[in-house]
Amino acid sequence: MLKELLHRRKFIFFIFTVGIGGSFQFGFNISAINPPSEHIKNFINETWIERHETPLQEYSLMLFWSFLVSVYPVGGLVGAQFAAALTLKYGRKKSLLCNDVVAIVAALIMGFSKIARSFEMIVVGRFLYGINIGIGIVAHGLYLGEIAPKELRGAVCMTRAIFAAFGKWMGLVIGLRQILGNENTWHLLLAFSGLPALIQLVTLPWLPESPRYLLMEKGDTALCIDALRRLWGPGDFTEEVEDMLAERAQMQGTSKKNIVQLFRDKTIRCQLLTAMAVSTGMQLSGINIIYFYASDVYHQLGISKENIPFVGIGSSGIEMLTSVMCGFIIERAGRKVLLWKGYCFMAFWILLLIITLSLKERFSWIPYCSLVFIFAYILTFGMGPGSVSGVLPLELFTQPNRCIALVAANSLQWLSLFALGLVFPFIIEVLGPFSFILFVVSCFLASLFTFYVLPETKGKTLLQINEEFNNLRIARKGMWSIFRKRPAVPNQTETLSTRA
Repeated sequence: MLKELLHRRKFIFFIFTVGIGGSFQFGFNISAINPPSEHIKNFINETWIERHETPLQEYSLMLFWSFLVSVYPVGGLVGAQFAAALTLKYGRKKSLLCNDVVAIVAALIMGFSKIARSFEMIVVGRFLYGINIGIGIVAHGLYLGEIAPKELRGAVCMTRAIFAAFGKWMGLVIGLRQILGNENTWHLLLAFSGLPALIQLVTLPWLPESPRYLLMEKGDTALCIDALRRLWGPGDFTEEVEDMLAERAQMQGTSKKNIVQLFRDKTIRCQLLTAMAVSTGMQLSGINIIYFYASDVYHQLGISKENIPFVGIGSSGIEMLTSVMCGFIIERAGRKVLLWKGYCFMAFWILLLIITLSLKERFSWIPYCSLVFIFAYILTFGMGPGSVSGVLPLELFTQPNRCIALVAANSLQWLSLFALGLVFPFIIEVLGPFSFILFVVSCFLASLFTFYVLPETKGKTLLQINEEFNNLRIARKGMWSIFRKRPAVPNQTETLSTRA
């Protein structure tokens, strides 16, 4: 499938244009905050001394740094709440274009923070980046899922994970002290996200709107066919249009719901909980914490300060390559297998990592084992949960519910990232290597959930997937009713007659 995708060069340009302002920004801002962390902390302390003539205490500085890191997912949570309304009212394309303006404003605030001697501007910029990415990830996912040909949908949706991994890698490369990660240019590193936003702002107007949005939301068949021709090239699109019209007719009379109504709807509650559990499990696996606090994590491994940036680049490169490799096997292996086995192996690698971290003082070769285990952990994440978790929410819901369900799943993902980003530096300070036990438990529970609850979606239509979830819901309801059923208590007459 990827070979066929490579032949459609124009379509690859479309994917790149959408991705550079979508999940790329997410990955970049996850990793780019770590390389200049010491310079930012020094800047905060120096600015505080200039204002109050006393330095910040170490605990207060750590607390402020945790807040600076965690305000990013708070912005993402806020942005996700606007994503549904924007993408439904203005379309996927216009939402991405307006969203680029937010990123450019945030980049300008970041770029001038050092000159203005204001660490508050960094907080505001991080918050705006979060809003930008909260909207961008939803719009990016919807656009990919709706422009892809049926036979390439899995590979196209996988590019969301590839761009996120590419963004993480770029954040670490540009963050090298030889490029923008030094004391004089760290503010330019934080402002770099404005460049991808500007690229998308210039190139995206040449792309068509999502064909499914034009037909199913706007009811314009002519524009839908024109968009399909611009995306896929000349051809007969009668079958694709008839499929969309059939789905639209089947969904006729189904009103769009908000998150609360989505939870109350028993017919799709199981899909919603599954999508939210998969998204949350990906964050609680600990992968993004390694990028947020890479210096602290690799310091626990016993790696020298000079080599830490290059180790980070190597680990993010592994995630990017394995995300690409997953595109070759996702349709063959299936979503469920890649998820539950991936989480299982991730728990195993982290458990071995905890053991080697605990023994690093006894043997000189132990830190190398720890590095191997953390690379194996990242490789497993890229081959399984990291790639598949972005595809599943797009397959579990039909058109009326897909957008708001994606927002709900992303919202819980942002909340998980916020909680971990806020408390993890204090946990690692107290527990050291044993702080990773949290991720062992999380990965193990995610593996059990996907094995016992998630049906396989490979090669199935949306209606077939919904039917499987309905059968699962009916089966659970029957088991629950049997569990709650109490044995009948004989009445008094029957008891007396029995005794007689």
